[in-house]
Amino acid sequence: MKPVKVGVLGLGTVGGGTVNVLKRNAAEIARRAGREITITRASVKDLDKLRICDTQGIILTTDPMDIINDPDIDIVVELIGGAGLVKELVLKAISNGKHVVTANKSLIALHGNEIFAKASEKGVIVAFEAAVAGGIPIIKAIREGLSGNQIEWLAGIINGTGNFILTEMRDKGRDFNDVLAEAQALGYAEADPTFDVEGIDAGHKLTILASIAFGIPLQFDKVYTEGITGITRLDVEYAEQLGYRIKHLGIARKMPNGIELRVHPTLIPERRLIANVNGVMNAVVVKGDAVGPSLYYGAGAGAEPTASAVVADLIDVARALTSDPENRVPHLAFQADALVDIPVLPAAQFRTAYYLRLNAEDKPGALADVTRILADHHISIEAIIQREPAGDATAIPIILLTEITLEHEMNAAITKIEALKTVTGKVNRIRLETLR
Repeated sequence: MKPVKVGVLGLGTVGGGTVNVLKRNAAEIARRAGREITITRASVKDLDKLRICDTQGIILTTDPMDIINDPDIDIVVELIGGAGLVKELVLKAISNGKHVVTANKSLIALHGNEIFAKASEKGVIVAFEAAVAGGIPIIKAIREGLSGNQIEWLAGIINGTGNFILTEMRDKGRDFNDVLAEAQALGYAEADPTFDVEGIDAGHKLTILASIAFGIPLQFDKVYTEGITGITRLDVEYAEQLGYRIKHLGIARKMPNGIELRVHPTLIPERRLIANVNGVMNAVVVKGDAVGPSLYYGAGAGAEPTASAVVADLIDVARALTSDPENRVPHLAFQADALVDIPVLPAAQFRTAYYLRLNAEDKPGALADVTRILADHHISIEAIIQREPAGDATAIPIILLTEITLEHEMNAAITKIEALKTVTGKVNRIRLETLR
C-alpha cells in the first residue's frame, strides 16, 4: 500500500516533536497504520532557523498554500496556532479534499462547527486530539471509550501554567505575581499570560470536551471564565488547613435545566486524586453513568507529549482513508444530525458550595449579622473559622464554608454582607466542589 503523504504547517515546538516521533517510530507506526506515514513538505516562517528536528527529506516552504495545493499531500497537519488566517488555511485544505489534523484548541472551539460541517460535505476527517490536554488521549476516551455512557459531568485541570502557579503558591508559600514571573522565565507562560491565568485557554478546551461529552454544538461564547489572579497566599493556606486544595478547574455538568460550562478557581478535597496533580501536569475526571468516575492524567503540553496525540490522529486518519465517510467516528462523538442544542446555563443559575473569606470588626453581633444574611438567602453554613487579627489590626479574618446553593443567591448575600458597617473590604469568594 502506498505511503500516506503529510504536509505540516508550522515546525515549531509541536511540529518539530511530530517530525521526531514520526521518524523515530516509523516502523512501529507503519505496523499500526497498515502503511507508511511520511512528512514530505512543511511550511515555516524562516527557512534558515535552527530546528529541534531533522528536516532531511522534507521540502520546506514559507508559503502554507504550497502544501494545501499540493495534489500529492493526503493529510495537512496544522500546528501554526491562532484562529485568524489559520481558519482560512484549514477550510481551503478541506475544500481541496485533504484530511486535517490540528492541535489548535481556539480554532476548534471558535470555528469547529463550520469546519466540521465543511469536512462532512467534502467527506474528509478533521482530527484534533492534541487540542485538549496535550498528550492525554481524553478526546478519544470520551468519544470512543466511554461512548456507551451518559456523561454526567467532567472536571479538569486543563491549563498547566495555572496549575504550576497554584502548586508553587501552596508548596512554597509564594505570592501569585512572584510565581507568574518565574513561569514566564521558564517558558510556561507567555509574555502576555492572559489566556492562561484568566481561564480563556481552559475555556477553549472545556468547550470541546463539553461538546463531545453531551452532544451539543461548540459554543465558547457561553462558557463562564474566571481567572486565578485574585487568589492570595492566605486563601491557599486556609484551604489547606480546611482539608482542601485550590485548583483552576474547567467544569461541565449536565443539570435538569441545562448544562453548566465554567472555568474558575475551585476548592476540592485534598483526598481527591485530581487535587494531587501538581506542576504543569493536566488531569481530567469524567463521570459516566455506567463506568462511574475515571481519571485521565499526563503531560498537557510539550514537544513530544503533544506530538504523541498528533501522530495518533495521523494513524487514525491513515486507517480510515479507505472507509466510507458515514462509517467513520463522528467528529464530535455524536452523529452530526443528532447534536442537540441543550441550553447552557448562565452563571446566576450555577449550583455549587462556596468558600468565603471576609474581615469583620471585633464587635458583638458582627458574625451574627453575616450568618443572618446567609440564612435569609437560604444558604446553609458547613463550617466557620475565626482567626486572630494580625498585628495591630482590629478586623478579624472569618472563613466560611457553605453548603450547595444557587449562584444568584450567593451574589445577593455577598452584596449585603459587604454593605455591613462591621465588615471591611470585599468578601473573597471561591467556589467549592467535592467531585463526588
